[in-house]
Amino acid sequence: MSKNKEIQISQLDLLNKMRKAGRLNDPRIEAAFRKVPRHMFLPGLPIEKAYADEAVPLKKDPGGLVISSASQPTMMSIMLEQLDLKPGDNVLEIGTASGYNAALMRLLVGEEGRVTTVELDKDLADQATRNLAMATVSDVQVVHADGVLGYAPRAAYDAIISTAGIWDVPEMWKRQLKQEGRIVAPIWLDGVQVSARFDLQPDGILLSTDNRPCAFVYLRGEAAGPEMRRRIGSTSLYLISESARDVDTVALHTLLSDDHEYCSLETSIDEYSVWYGLQLYLMLYQPDDVTFALYAIIEGQQAYGMEGRGVALFDHASAMFLPYDGNGQGHCFAGADALFRMQAAYDEWKAMGMPRTESLRVRLIPKNQKPPTEGRVYTRRDHHVQVWLETNS
Repeated sequence: MSKNKEIQISQLDLLNKMRKAGRLNDPRIEAAFRKVPRHMFLPGLPIEKAYADEAVPLKKDPGGLVISSASQPTMMSIMLEQLDLKPGDNVLEIGTASGYNAALMRLLVGEEGRVTTVELDKDLADQATRNLAMATVSDVQVVHADGVLGYAPRAAYDAIISTAGIWDVPEMWKRQLKQEGRIVAPIWLDGVQVSARFDLQPDGILLSTDNRPCAFVYLRGEAAGPEMRRRIGSTSLYLISESARDVDTVALHTLLSDDHEYCSLETSIDEYSVWYGLQLYLMLYQPDDVTFALYAIIEGQQAYGMEGRGVALFDHASAMFLPYDGNGQGHCFAGADALFRMQAAYDEWKAMGMPRTESLRVRLIPKNQKPPTEGRVYTRRDHHVQVWLETNS
């Protein structure tokens, strides 16, 4: 088989999978994916890998954690759908990475539109520039800078998109946005990350009613938030939580070294329901004496008899880890108290009607305004972040 034929088949296979999964709903976005060759933005990668529906690591820190990646095509489609670019739009991207997303946006905004993309790492900015040239994508301005400042010379923007997880929306992004502009960014909410589509309100508040669970690398530079990952001892287990830095890892290691038992919720629950529903409820409604976290174990390794990813509840006396793909079966340590807590949370979520991500609301209120009193409120650098599930019950 010729290389061109392999590329054509691999690209069509990717698009077919995205369409069947319901993740390719906009004909203009599909046309952009068809026209922009992803493999040219991932030089050296085998064709089958370049067109897999997976994120591709581009850079790691000295400890081996990924700090930049080419995003999963499905997630890119979701975020571009949220961004809703129109011909003639002026768009700013924070986090160039490979340059592939900028190339897609270049087609979506058309000849009258403008695309500016900012990258913190010079080596990545230079490589993205070469990738864009190789793919014959012109009129994309790649800027090597810290994205916290946006890019004032080409403001004001109809839309701003961040391809790295943010702790807060920097004030400069808002200032460079047009009056009815929108920002799409993965924002961290107590460990859970959602791609939020924020619309700027007249009073300076950013409101998102479209929030999709996701997993992106952290934004680095001046706008970086506190470390939300905490490694437990020398194991491959990481906790991801707003309160991760407060976790007593020695005490937790001792607890997890206690009796390990397989345990189950009373009802089976699939991965979709945990990811898009239960974990949001756990995040927003866990009691103060219980710690909620996501957990991740390095791929191919085990820790405390566990592997993979999921959600966890623990206190000083017990812990339960519920894998996303465990169908309600999990791991309990030091007794069943945490299992009872997890079961109670599941029952409460069910009584609410099992609200999912469609019910999630996120509001960013400037700190010079009165903080809200309803929902869960997180205090960030420039905003009070108010989060709640909007239900009829």
